[in-house]
Amino acid sequence: MPVLPGPPPVEVTLRRTARARRMSLRVSRLDGRVTLSLPPVVREAEAMAFLHAQEGWIRKALLNVVQGGVVALGDEIPVEGRLVRLMPGQGRNLVLTQDTLLVPGTAERAGARVAAYLKTRARDRLAAASDHYAGRIGRQYRTLTLRDTRSRWGSCTSEAGLMYSWRLIMAPPEVLDYVAAHEVAHLIEMNHSPRFWAIVADLRPDYEVHRRWLKSEGHVLHSYRFTG
Repeated sequence: MPVLPGPPPVEVTLRRTARARRMSLRVSRLDGRVTLSLPPVVREAEAMAFLHAQEGWIRKALLNVVQGGVVALGDEIPVEGRLVRLMPGQGRNLVLTQDTLLVPGTAERAGARVAAYLKTRARDRLAAASDHYAGRIGRQYRTLTLRDTRSRWGSCTSEAGLMYSWRLIMAPPEVLDYVAAHEVAHLIEMNHSPRFWAIVADLRPDYEVHRRWLKSEGHVLHSYRFTG
């Protein structure tokens, strides 16, 4: 694994792929991993020269890496687009107020309980949004599953199965609705053709705003860790 000398040293993962037509760099804003994708014919010496030429850009990008720890009582997290503070609660159920999320039980279990609460809330919101948009286009989906995916916010299979990231419940409601409209549109068009985007635009005329939000802010949702 190539290393750019400090300070501090930066390890770089080389990824050769036949699809790459040129060298390209990616710095993950989640964990700071630096990946250089390059065509199979590029020699490692050329790759290192490219890395050294881009060192300034790499180190600047690393400054934007989100540093997140396990959430705990007293921390703030976003729920449906607004920050709420995790506070001790009573009884058995978590209670969401305007600016707090009351979490009963021991402090050590707070993160896990919050994650379970968010997943339940996400399923309810995503099912309602998916039902709404599926009804508008006259189609039905067969299944709805939640995962914690970093590579995509949702997907739709050829068997009409919808999958969503449960972390969408932390985004503004309009963003969650856009993703639901996007995936439901795939029930008609299993591609990203102009016809597909026309369906999305009919369902959510403002979809581009929410699509941009995910590209610029979505990585922050992945920075919250709920278990060690």
